[in-house]
Amino acid sequence: MNTAYLPSCCSPLKNHWPLPHTLPAVQLVSTTFSPERLDTADFSRCGIEPARGVVKRQAEYLAGRLCAREALMRLTGTAAIPGSGEDRAPQWPAGTLGSITHGSGWAGAVVGDSTAWRGLGLDIEQIMPASRAERLAGEILTPAELLRLESLPAEQHAQRISLTFSLKESLFKALYPQVLRHFYFQDAELLSVTADHRVRMRLLLDLHADWPAGSELEGQFSEFDGYLLSLISIPR
Repeated sequence: MNTAYLPSCCSPLKNHWPLPHTLPAVQLVSTTFSPERLDTADFSRCGIEPARGVVKRQAEYLAGRLCAREALMRLTGTAAIPGSGEDRAPQWPAGTLGSITHGSGWAGAVVGDSTAWRGLGLDIEQIMPASRAERLAGEILTPAELLRLESLPAEQHAQRISLTFSLKESLFKALYPQVLRHFYFQDAELLSVTADHRVRMRLLLDLHADWPAGSELEGQFSEFDGYLLSLISIPR
């Protein structure tokens, strides 16, 4: 494994915290990537099993795994690459847990110590154009969320719909490794968003004995360069 090699399709890996509220025992690493610059030999040079699919899928997979490896190195001192389970979810080394996200040329991974955290879910999305956001609102938002949306100025609708989409993706990533059960957009709701970008989410179904309907979880988000980055973090 060549941990020093950086493929030309990726920008230098950035160890940073682009979210507003820091967390203990957690590392976040990101990169930007250009699928058109991917060389298929980059996988072997990086010591990463090739991904299947179109070039875009291969590039985002490689970028995400490189971020995960660097985050694990910074957290544990060991450069490890999470494998993929039969359900395609990342398989993290013992004592760690995390989440990988990629989209529209940005990839990142968050990794935490499993003695401190039960779940971490990270998601990156571009803010939807207003017309697309309004078209998809009924699929993403619950009836209660749609009512709350009406209280916002029209120019804020696309951002709130995009944010709700991203947070529900992050919620799924944080909970799925614990419950091993799929759930969907209408099975959770965004309860509140504060001025300092903290959020509260609530489950609307009995997902697991540890996660009955009504369970509330906390998260946060940041907005930059037309992206929304959201994180759901569940303390141990």
